[in-house]
Amino acid sequence: MSYYFSATLPVGFDEAVARTTQALKDEGFGIITEIDVKETLKKKLDVDFRRYRILGACNPALAHQALEIEDKVGTMLPCNVVVQETGDGRVEVAAIDPLASMASIDNPKLHDVASGVREKLQKVIAALQH
Repeated sequence: MSYYFSATLPVGFDEAVARTTQALKDEGFGIITEIDVKETLKKKLDVDFRRYRILGACNPALAHQALEIEDKVGTMLPCNVVVQETGDGRVEVAAIDPLASMASIDNPKLHDVASGVREKLQKVIAALQH
């Protein structure tokens, strides 16, 4: 089982971030964290890195359901979505597969919630390809 879903877009980085943010919003997710990896690595290590952003996406209703079922599931939240340059003028967007990330938790109720999140994230990736 792969641990992510992805799509490669023939658009610029900033447009890919904007389109991804909107596609997530359309599926009920908000961005609660945003990490600019390129900037962080430059600042902390003085190394150059491609444009790479980690968006911490959260669907409040589904997160609440998951936390009610398993209080430690917060260690796996929010759902990370990566937007990164691929070096050929394109940008890849990759989202975590929550079923894969939560496979180690033996709780069928949580797996049902993770399946719902998975469907929504798959829709986000599919929407970016059109």
